[in-house]
Amino acid sequence: MKPRHHLRLLRLTKPTPSTTTCRHYATKYTAKITSTSPTGLSVSAEVTPPPPLPTDIRGYALPRRDLVCKATQILLGCQSPSAMLSDPFSDLFDYLTSLSLHITPSEASEILKSVTCPDLAVKFFRFCPSLSPNFHHDAFTCNRILLILSKSTSPARFDLVRSILRDMDRSSISGNISTVNILIGLFGSTEDLETCIGLVKKWNLNMNSYTYKCLLQAFLRSRDSGKAFDTYIDMRRRGYKLDIFAYNMLLDALAKDEKVEDARKVFDDMKKKHCEPDEFTYTIMIRMVGKLGKGDECRGLFQEMVNKGCAPNMMFYNTMIQALARSKMVDKAIIVFSKMVQNNCRPNEFTYSVVLNLLVAEGQLGRFDEVVGMSKKYMTKSIYAYLVRTLSKLGHAGEAHRLFCNMWSFHGMGDRDAYTSMLESLCSAGKTAEAVDMLSNIHEKGITTDTIMYNTVLAALGKLKQIPHLHELYEKMKLDGPEPDIFTYNIMISSFGRAGKVHEAVTIFEHLENSDCKPDIISYNSLINCLGKNGDVDEAHMRFKEMQEKGFSPDVVTYSTLIECFGKTDRVEMACRLFDDMLAQGCCPNIVTYNILLDCLERCGRTAEAVDLYAKLKQQGLTPDWITYAVLERLQSGSHRRVRVRRQSPITGWVVSPLR
Repeated sequence: MKPRHHLRLLRLTKPTPSTTTCRHYATKYTAKITSTSPTGLSVSAEVTPPPPLPTDIRGYALPRRDLVCKATQILLGCQSPSAMLSDPFSDLFDYLTSLSLHITPSEASEILKSVTCPDLAVKFFRFCPSLSPNFHHDAFTCNRILLILSKSTSPARFDLVRSILRDMDRSSISGNISTVNILIGLFGSTEDLETCIGLVKKWNLNMNSYTYKCLLQAFLRSRDSGKAFDTYIDMRRRGYKLDIFAYNMLLDALAKDEKVEDARKVFDDMKKKHCEPDEFTYTIMIRMVGKLGKGDECRGLFQEMVNKGCAPNMMFYNTMIQALARSKMVDKAIIVFSKMVQNNCRPNEFTYSVVLNLLVAEGQLGRFDEVVGMSKKYMTKSIYAYLVRTLSKLGHAGEAHRLFCNMWSFHGMGDRDAYTSMLESLCSAGKTAEAVDMLSNIHEKGITTDTIMYNTVLAALGKLKQIPHLHELYEKMKLDGPEPDIFTYNIMISSFGRAGKVHEAVTIFEHLENSDCKPDIISYNSLINCLGKNGDVDEAHMRFKEMQEKGFSPDVVTYSTLIECFGKTDRVEMACRLFDDMLAQGCCPNIVTYNILLDCLERCGRTAEAVDLYAKLKQQGLTPDWITYAVLERLQSGSHRRVRVRRQSPITGWVVSPLR
């Protein structure tokens, strides 16, 4: 009898008067009964061999679906919580051994196709040769595992792919062009891509159009536009061509790397080889040519695009206007802007910023009204706000205010961002009267004032020492506006201190202590600065002690302020004591602190101590500034000299010009 074959069940019967028994075997046979004994106890059967595995028209064995499904089920079953302790490969080996079956490479490929876990797929791939001495991986199974790894996000995927390639080399397995395509899509470095090209020669393959396209895109991903261009030339030499997307990718990379001649060649090839450029192609070319300052050539490309029926989009118009702006073509840029609006293409903030910067640079800011007028239907409150901010940053507060007034009359409801921007612009320009007026009329546009708005105007008034207006606005805020916050109080204290209004500053500080807000370190610093700079150094020092008692740690500003105040009143010992206390408390002096104390020591004639202090400054790693060197120059020359000459400092080695 021949070995067992898994095909059909043979029913062996023993005739009895009343029963018939059936024995089911794990292994099944196909047989034909040829003879029986008279007693029915012996049977002669002829077993026929199993038919060969079915093949396709090319002679390749077709996968046995029942075997593939069962093997996949065993492998994937290990991922369930109930089967975490089982070994799927041992179970698969037992299953195949019990049926004397061996899987084929095509069946292994089908099993891999159903395994989504890269680690499990690699383990099964390496396990397959142990199932049978006759099993050998082929290009298809290798492609399958490489494809799985190419979709993985594991950092180890590249090393796994390289190890599989080494295994293929040891086993003399030659890949096909699909293998190369998969590898090109996976790798990103130029070195690995060169390896892929080497495999084409090693396996005696011919690169097809898709392979060239994959290789070109891979070089572009690795930011190697030179290799990408060489690949393109080789591709064109063999008669292959790219699609519009690949052409645009190549053009964009060449343009960004400023390889103008290569980009022009690719662009000319596109038009010659029946791949019509689209609006993105022209956008890339105009951006590249515009950077070279060739505005007329940009206009030619623009007209060529329009003649071909391409519909310009916002990106194209922005690129075109920017290119003309680089060539300082104001009239042409405004014409393109008008065409943009006529074609119902909405300008964005970038569009307006390019035009605005061009007009400012060319001294034609007055023409911006023309730009705003032709695009009035697209002028939203957010665009107005952006333009107000931009004009303010460019130093044109008057134009910003005028534009804001246009928005104010054009829109029924105001825009908070635009209003805040305009308020900041007026305050930065010192136009506090207009700022106060705006703050008073904001409710007409449905905008509620907030603390930030008031603080902005209060800070501007304090900076300009406009104390009556400052006090008036502060009282109005307490009466009608939002409640003052800690920033409001700090602004008021520093503003009164700057104007020498010590009593008012102390009063505001007391209001702060009695309010829901509590003083912070900035509040104390402002008050100490106000007291010290206006002659009441002892009171400033008392506030310093009070600050410490309330749990505030003085910072470098606190110490520097007090040191300067004591130094200017010739109380050098107290200034030095504060400096030592500062170091003991772990508060690091900055270059301003050192400059203050150096100046104090120099004016009192304590040269040796000043030199020692400079040494400490250098040890701390601080960089002396011009004030430091000016003090050192005075130390060298002596304060009694009226005429100071230019000489090298023995302390620093620097040659410093004397201060007159």
